[in-house]
Amino acid sequence: MYIAATRRADQAGGIASAKAPRRFARNVPANVLALGAVSLVTDISSEMVTAVLPTYFVLTLGLSPLQYGLLDGTYFGVTAFVRLLGGQVADRTRRRKLVAGTGYGLSAVCKLGLPLAGSSVTGLGLVLAADRTGKGLRTAPRDALITLSTPAPDLGRAFGVHRAMDTIGAFLGPLAAFAVLWATHDAYDAVFVVSFCVAVFAVLLMALYVRDHHEPAGPRRESSLRAAFALLRLRPFRRTCVAATMLGLLTVGDTFVYLVLQHGFDIPLRYFPLLPLGTAGAYLLLAVPLGRLADRVGRFRVFLGGHLALLAAYAVAAAPNGGRAPGPLLMWTVLLGVLVLQGLFYAATDGVLMAAAGPLLPVHLRTSGLALLQTGQAGARLFSSVLFGAAWTLWGSGPALLVMGAGLTGALVVARRLLPSRSPLPEVTG
Repeated sequence: MYIAATRRADQAGGIASAKAPRRFARNVPANVLALGAVSLVTDISSEMVTAVLPTYFVLTLGLSPLQYGLLDGTYFGVTAFVRLLGGQVADRTRRRKLVAGTGYGLSAVCKLGLPLAGSSVTGLGLVLAADRTGKGLRTAPRDALITLSTPAPDLGRAFGVHRAMDTIGAFLGPLAAFAVLWATHDAYDAVFVVSFCVAVFAVLLMALYVRDHHEPAGPRRESSLRAAFALLRLRPFRRTCVAATMLGLLTVGDTFVYLVLQHGFDIPLRYFPLLPLGTAGAYLLLAVPLGRLADRVGRFRVFLGGHLALLAAYAVAAAPNGGRAPGPLLMWTVLLGVLVLQGLFYAATDGVLMAAAGPLLPVHLRTSGLALLQTGQAGARLFSSVLFGAAWTLWGSGPALLVMGAGLTGALVVARRLLPSRSPLPEVTG
């Protein structure tokens, strides 16, 4: 199905040779496609669960917005404690595929833990923590494999293709959840079991088709936690981490935005899992074009532009919560507008940030450096979810979203001064 082929590493330590034929520079490496297939299937599984969690927690189990904010923060934030661990193990052992595969396997098993936890907030939190531990272990090694399989000038396109494949899964996941709920008369347990089966298939794809990156023989360089944090001495990388973390602190989770829309338009619960389809569809269509645009005009420019789209999504989503019930035309305009803007945000930021940061890091610490960057984002998302859940409880959904938008505006001004207008392409190899 996929031909496992990675480009030969150069002596500097691991990016594909610049002397490779030009046809390879125009094509996405087979290893990236294989990783994309794994992400596609995994996202079908994970998005089946993500699509139903808000209604399952808040409207079925009766959790308050603050309780859901704590669980949602756990869903994002617990990865902050394991991303560096995964990056360290991957860099020290040079077994990035094994570490990533272990993360995929752990997340698969956790799908069965949700129905077993019942309505216990503690039990649900532990299951989500274990699931996010799996994500924390796999994300940085996977992204490092992409950077190590692709020439630096083509990283935006490679990440765009990977994220587009990933988003196909995100598009199909809510549809699958909707189909299972419809066929089983809203049996959430059935969604979790089917999700587990799909996740197991993704682990098999990882084992069969993804190839690890083999570094050339030579003396081992230090890959300790101390060396990873020493990467912050690199001024461009340090500024990237600060800007990404600051922006993550003012980013509201997707599920909260969907709950705001459901609250504002009184969307029937059965159709709630379909809301992520708009976001996924826009992401799918825009990931590759924006990745290529980022390679040409500057990855940090596109990254900041994506946050402007998110800011617009907040403003549009908060509008119906402050007045009388909107009519059908306004309702569909707001729904589509918010979902498309969210998809634009992810297409302009997710893979683009990794493509911008990868060349700033030496090869032997590539995984640890990306994990450090992702740790800052994950920790910020934890506090963001708790902050927004508390604000919703105190002031209501619309005002809380506007407050977060005001904070994001200020953060964008600061981030614009921190980040260069263009992404430096020369790669750090030592």
